[in-house]
Amino acid sequence: MVVVLTVLLGAAGALVAPTASADPSPQGRANAKGYYLALGDSLAAGYQPGVGDDRAGGYVGQVLTAVQRSAPKTALVNLACSGETTVTMLEGGRCTYAAGSQLAAARDFLHAHGQFVRVVTIDIGANDITRCAAGGSLDQACFVRAMGTVHANARAILAQLRALAPHASIVVLTYYNPFLAAWLTGSSGQVLARTTTGGLQAFNAGLVAAATSVGGVGADVAGAFSSTVWTLVPFGGGMQVPLNVARICQWTWMCTLGDIHTNDTGYAVLATSVIAALDAMEPLAAG
Repeated sequence: MVVVLTVLLGAAGALVAPTASADPSPQGRANAKGYYLALGDSLAAGYQPGVGDDRAGGYVGQVLTAVQRSAPKTALVNLACSGETTVTMLEGGRCTYAAGSQLAAARDFLHAHGQFVRVVTIDIGANDITRCAAGGSLDQACFVRAMGTVHANARAILAQLRALAPHASIVVLTYYNPFLAAWLTGSSGQVLARTTTGGLQAFNAGLVAAATSVGGVGADVAGAFSSTVWTLVPFGGGMQVPLNVARICQWTWMCTLGDIHTNDTGYAVLATSVIAALDAMEPLAAG
């Protein structure tokens, strides 16, 4: 069963809490009902340009399938909001939730079901910082301020989630660098590609630190996208570009539509990164 809680104008229908398994064995626990709670921005919402959100798809749907191999009665609850920042996740104002904000909606769900939540994934923070590169160059002061806000807010968000989901595996996704696509525009774009790559390393390190502060882990999306690999590779038409630039062009819509979101291949890469992080915590059944 998949339960997808989309952003609603009114209160969502109540979910019936699963009963604890009477069988304490690993197999018994695996066969008990439980939940996968997905939180975050448009990546968690499964957004693609021209299509919109797909909260049962994207990387979240693929992670659910992997979790269900070892725990088939896991249901998905996806509260993600396209365009969400760490500020709006805490305070509301981007999407409409009966509880007021995405975090408040998550708290309401966890108050009722937290002990049965197996997995929590969250990707958040990119929308806080992208404005700092909106002018074609990285505003360092803007970026440093926004990064500090994201790291502090991420720790606050994760602390509340951990308190209400004591048994869950919590995974925080790092981010790929969509501004690498600027490499193709010439020398100024190549400066932007390099400066944003350096900044994103520090940004992602803070997200991973926030995850580990609550006993969670980071999913190395940046590594999967070869984000810091500048080795030249063939790119068609006799052209060569750095591998990290090629990955952005292949796995997102940046080089074709100027859109930062991943395509189907990119979402599969995100899912693989999350699944690897979960496997590192507690191996999922192969299948």
